[in-house]
Amino acid sequence: MAETNTAGKKVKFVITRQDSPESKSYTEEFEIPYRPNMNVISALMEVQRNPTNAVGTKTTPVCWDSNCLEEVCGACSMVINGKPRQACTALIDKLEQPVRIAPMSTFPVVRDLVVNRERMFNALKKVKAWIPIDGTYDLGPGPRMAESKRQWAYELSKCMTCGVCLESCPNVNDKTSFIGPAAISQVRLFNAHPTGEMNADERLDTLMEDGGIEGCGNSQNCVRSCPKGIPLTTSIAAMNRDTTKHLFKKWLGM
Repeated sequence: MAETNTAGKKVKFVITRQDSPESKSYTEEFEIPYRPNMNVISALMEVQRNPTNAVGTKTTPVCWDSNCLEEVCGACSMVINGKPRQACTALIDKLEQPVRIAPMSTFPVVRDLVVNRERMFNALKKVKAWIPIDGTYDLGPGPRMAESKRQWAYELSKCMTCGVCLESCPNVNDKTSFIGPAAISQVRLFNAHPTGEMNADERLDTLMEDGGIEGCGNSQNCVRSCPKGIPLTTSIAAMNRDTTKHLFKKWLGM
């Protein structure tokens, strides 16, 4: 098969930039030489090496977050052609051009494509999304999980706190305190753990507070956008059931 001639081919980018958290955003266009199998991260690296915009003016390098480049760390979340996703798995050959890149709007912008995801991490703290140690590591192996339970729990553990589900959720914005689908799904995960379930009631109490599970509008955008395919709406439904049962138990003094 003859190779496609890519000599002189360019890729055009329209990047939404912001110099500081307080400054206004603006767009800047860049053109870089095309290479087969490029992803958005490699394209941004090319811009960083030669920060010259499409009209030939020298500019500041574009800032963004990235780490693993394997869709594991969740750091490189951004909005690409209107869709929140991971830049490391966004292949240029599969993107409509010009490629439009913007920071996620749910989180405050630090600079350019870098955002502050403190809201998401605070939500995880609020629901105690961890397994308390409290000395149990000295007691030997803990109870085993049934294989059927372990399999779906593993699916929930794939969450990489990328923030894409919060970006796609219409109920997560600066006018609401909704903790979002990621934290709710993590409550389900840690409440299912043999040690984590010791704090199950505390997590359910948190979900019943303002900004908790009642903030979900069931748009189901989260499960469609999750890059790891986590069954977020299934978790939300399960936590709706568990919080209702928990509420009745509290009323009955059980």
